[in-house]
Amino acid sequence: MINFRDVIVADRKKRIRREGFSQGLIRGSGIPARRELPVVPFGRKPFVVCEVKRRSPSRGDIAPDLDPVRQAGLYMEAGVRSVSVLTEQDHFGGSLKDLMEVKNAWPGLSVLRKDFLFSREDIETSFLAGADAVLLIASILSLEDLAALMESAAGFGMTALVEVHSVEDVRKAEILKPRLLGINSRNLETFAIDKLHPLFLRRHVSWDADVIFESGITCGEDAVLAYSSGFSGILVGEAAVRYPGLPAELAAAADAGAGRGFWDLLARRKKGNKPLVKICGLTRKEDVLLADTLGADILGFILAPSPRRTQAAFIAGIGPTRALKAGIVVLDEKASALPPDADALLREGVLDVIQFHGTEHPKACFGMAFPYYKALSLSVPGDAGRLAEFSCPRVLIDAPKSGMGSALPGELIREAASIKPLWLAGGIGPDNVSRIIREYHPELIDSASRLELSPGVTDPHRVKRFFLELDHALS
Repeated sequence: MINFRDVIVADRKKRIRREGFSQGLIRGSGIPARRELPVVPFGRKPFVVCEVKRRSPSRGDIAPDLDPVRQAGLYMEAGVRSVSVLTEQDHFGGSLKDLMEVKNAWPGLSVLRKDFLFSREDIETSFLAGADAVLLIASILSLEDLAALMESAAGFGMTALVEVHSVEDVRKAEILKPRLLGINSRNLETFAIDKLHPLFLRRHVSWDADVIFESGITCGEDAVLAYSSGFSGILVGEAAVRYPGLPAELAAAADAGAGRGFWDLLARRKKGNKPLVKICGLTRKEDVLLADTLGADILGFILAPSPRRTQAAFIAGIGPTRALKAGIVVLDEKASALPPDADALLREGVLDVIQFHGTEHPKACFGMAFPYYKALSLSVPGDAGRLAEFSCPRVLIDAPKSGMGSALPGELIREAASIKPLWLAGGIGPDNVSRIIREYHPELIDSASRLELSPGVTDPHRVKRFFLELDHALS
């Protein structure tokens, strides 16, 4: 498999050897000998950074004929005050010339130079070309080099956006404590996207910093995910170029405000390789309290026709729990609103999240509820492709006859796991949970009927054994 990061770094080093740090432009003619424009503060509200980007290694051409000045102007018209200009030439089709044109045309914009930067010469060149901020990628820099580049940027009055991708990167950055930290949802080695990766990684940030959610944002819903999870800002690439209406939508989404919502709280519960646990179909308070005490991460309450259906008053009367609470609704493809009881429970904070378990249209879910996730029943090979239709960061997969104890075939499970991190329901109980964890490595497991004496009535012995077997699978 190609390691995109290493290839790009190697190619940029070759370019530097051939052309120098200024991409062959001569100081005093191609690049100014001194900077005339003042440095504009980076990070003004709304903290939405949209990119000037022609192509990417994973997606190929995005907008090969893009006019950087016009594109930056469109962002300004949409209310965006910060722009990222790709200046890497071989893989992204950018240049320092793009950056200079944007800054000269729009001196009031905050301009970030986005590239694979290595040296103080890179920082000085960025300053002279008009950058107000520079991206520093922790994984390609030693601690000493990262410190030197941060110091150099500060000396020029520029902001350093330190980008991290792993716990090791965060530990490196922690020594220097940059005030602005970017967490990329894109794996730079594979270029795969995981929208929850920034949330998982942010819990390791121990110092006071503004943290930016980078990459993977394609719609306003993604921006709300970031802001509601406590991120200070977002950086958006390809989608901002492809969809003209998106920048204004993103700027408006900034009003979602910070605060730890469901996805952030769930990310903070994830511990190593141990799967998250959801116990569903609960109808009795004693069963709720047992599951909560034993370590369930999500408690599921069905608010739809089912032998396990419960009432809003019961859920509201449970009181505080360690686990998060999910309300399960089953709607059709024409639905445009939640049932009133589910809507009220979500708005009042009794429920933490809605699980859509019907045939809801992918584009309708966000308009009905946030936060939410989708549950999909898979029947035949190819069904898993539907996971990609939903913008929520996770999709729960289940057997066609949900709540009947039926398990999904391994072929369908593996197909789904190749598209999104695996959230698995269907036929999971104390007798097979260890095998399922070892074989499929799910991020979340959802159990219901295999823990019951009868629909909605759990067997305490089965529940306790279930959690014991789960621990044994990891020992």
